[in-house]
Amino acid sequence: MTTTERITTHGTVTKRLGKWTDADTFDVRGQDAGIVLDLRAPEVPEDVRITVNLRHSTLKLLMGDGDVLDDGDVTWPAKGRLKDAQGPDGKGGRRIHLYGTAADSEIRVHRGGVAVVSAMLSREYLNDARQALKEHRHTTVDDPSRA
Repeated sequence: MTTTERITTHGTVTKRLGKWTDADTFDVRGQDAGIVLDLRAPEVPEDVRITVNLRHSTLKLLMGDGDVLDDGDVTWPAKGRLKDAQGPDGKGGRRIHLYGTAADSEIRVHRGGVAVVSAMLSREYLNDARQALKEHRHTTVDDPSRA
């Protein structure tokens, strides 16, 4: 069964961190926006499709070390690029397929420890840490695979 998450934002920053979805298809639209998607949770399927329509925006993908990104179907009609400095570690993981258009935009990939730090430097992590302290549990924003 295919489930789709739609994320549309204009002029703001939108973050989806921790255990927030089990969808396998994402429709991401942004204009003058910052969007962060955390795809590290065990609930996220092995094969993910992300359709982007970005203009003057930044999309940051938080992924596992072994996740493979297929970005061949993204068109860049103006300035813009994909930044994936680390690349997959070859141990296998999810396959994430990117489709769509990114005009004057940037798609950044954070993996492993960099993804953890990116998640921890957010208001969502602070709120999760406060709630976890009250409930005597571990945080899940920094490591969604934690029980």
